[in-house]
Parts: sequence; structure tokens; C-alpha cells
Amino acid sequence: MKNKLRILTGERPTGCLHIGHYIGALRQRVEMQNSGKYEPFILIADAQALTDNADNPEKIRANLLEVCADNLAVGIDPSISTIGVQSHIYPLTELTFYYMNLVTLARLQRNPTVKAEMKQKGYGANVPAGFLTYPVSQTADITAFDADVVPVGEDQLPVIEQGREIVSTFNRIYGETLVMPKAVLDTATKCHRLPGLDGNGKMSKSLGNTINLKDDSDTVVQKIMSMYTDPDHIHVTDPGKVEGNMVFTYLDAFTNDAQIAQISEYQTINEIKEHYRRGGLGDVKIKRILIEVMQSILTPIREKRAIYENDKAQLMEILKRGSDRMLDIAQSTLTRVKNAMGINYFNDSTFLK
Repeated sequence: MKNKLRILTGERPTGCLHIGHYIGALRQRVEMQNSGKYEPFILIADAQALTDNADNPEKIRANLLEVCADNLAVGIDPSISTIGVQSHIYPLTELTFYYMNLVTLARLQRNPTVKAEMKQKGYGANVPAGFLTYPVSQTADITAFDADVVPVGEDQLPVIEQGREIVSTFNRIYGETLVMPKAVLDTATKCHRLPGLDGNGKMSKSLGNTINLKDDSDTVVQKIMSMYTDPDHIHVTDPGKVEGNMVFTYLDAFTNDAQIAQISEYQTINEIKEHYRRGGLGDVKIKRILIEVMQSILTPIREKRAIYENDKAQLMEILKRGSDRMLDIAQSTLTRVKNAMGINYFNDSTFLK
């Protein structure tokens, strides 16, 4: 019997994690872990990553330990949170197969998240079947560990809603078997989806518009100094636009008035914005404020990450221990599912009666 609410969360290992992941997921993940109210399960979704990287498995292999190190560096404690590798937990594949019978192709094609990602990748009619069925696979991930809570960004809400439909259909047909998951947004975060440094709506390693958690101090300075601001703010004396200015977007996301008062002559973020709007405040100055904010966040993460980078055997041990535990739990869920469906023939004493 569970003593705490279970969380299921995680990432695809397609690259090292960046500050968009931190603000959108990792910070909340650590807070929930440390609250004492939850039992977190973190899934490194390597199998899911292969749905659109099948021709480049080395990309996933190269980033497995990177993603694990990033999680540990921001404060994930493997003695509290269980971190596992999706491909090692083979019951997830069988659960996905059974759940696929409970959803139609048309329903999958209508999922707004899947539609948006298909369009972004330019698949058209040539979408890999595994990619299209991502919501089914994620439902298997969530239900395998009896997760009560799934922290997500707003763009992933349709995936969780489709998962809830699958759970509801399964329980209606086969009896109450699966836990109904609930999506949770981080209401304390001012920016759920951090734009890229260049103002692009998406922060992406492939676009080169990220600050990675492992970036060194000089790289952070260089990236922030090249950030997109207001193209019409040519001279310091010119009035500037705050809206769409990435420096202010990042200040809103990562800092508060108390910190601003501590590191600058301004008392609030709004005071900086007002000065910028009326003119007399240059881009270099606001960028230097942001640099100080980001370095205060990233320096301890960077230092802790370096420890794990130098001990890859420890990372593997953490992943193996967590994966084995998650495998045991998923196997138990699969047995329960097959019993409910009446297909666990060789362990069913009533089958021949």
C-alpha cells in the first residue's frame, strides 16, 4: 500500500538538459521530492526517444548519463526519488500493446500535442507509428507505477487527457484496475515554456538557443550577452520594449524583487522595466543583471554535476538500482492488468473450471 502520492515524470535523453527544462520541470520536481508528500519516479525515456531517432541510436546512448547527471545536479536525491531507464522496464512495452486496442487511430491523430509535434518535424503522412502512439506509451509509463500525479507543461495536457481516457476505458471494460492519474502544472512558475535566447518560441539544443545546465561560466556570459532584446533599442537613450525582450522574460522567470534589490540599485523588476521603457538604460546593463542571476543558480548545479561527471560508475549504479526497482513495480502492474483481462492463463486456477 502506498504511503505517499506517486509522481511519474522524466525526459527523453536526446541532449543534455537546459534552463528551459529547469524552469519547466526540474525545479518543481525537486520541490515536490523535498516536500515529503510524494514518492517520485523519474523515467529516462530512451525507448520513446527512438520513435524519432531510430536511425541514430548513438544520440540516445550518448545522452543517457547526461540526463541522469543533470537530474542529480539540480537536487534529485536517489535515496528518495527512483530514476530508471525505460528500455530496461520491459513490461511497459506489453502494457502499451494492450492499451493500443483501447484508442482509435483517428483519436491519436486528433491529439493537439501529437499534431503540433508532427507538424514541427514535417512528418505528414510518413509519421513513424511509434511516434504517433506516444500518448499510449506514456499512459503505460504512468499506469505501470500507479502514478497519482504527473507534472507537465501546458503543451502536454492533451497527452495526459488521452491517457485518462485510456484508463477510464480499461477500468470500464475490465473492472477498476488502473489508478487514474492527474496532471499538475507548476502554478508558482511565471513562465511555463521558456523561449529560446534568440526569441524563438521554443528553446532547443538543435536550434542553438539554449543555456545548458552544464555550460561553464564564460559560456553563460557569452550566451546572455548575445541574447535577443529590442532591435529598435539602438542607443542607451532610446525608449525600449520590454514585451518580447528575452532578458526581461528570463528575469521574470528566474528572479524576484528581493534578489533584484540585493544585486542592483533597483528595488523591483518593474522598476528596471520602467527605466528601460522611458530610455536611459542600456542592454548591456540589464544583461549583466541577468548574468548575475543565472550564475547564482547555475554555479552550484555546475559544481555538483562535475562530481557526477567524474564518477560515471556511480551514475550507472544509480540507474541500475532504480531501473530494477521500477521493473519490479511494472511487472506487478502488468500481472494485475493481465489478471483483469483474463489472459494470465497459466497462473489462473479458475481457467480449467
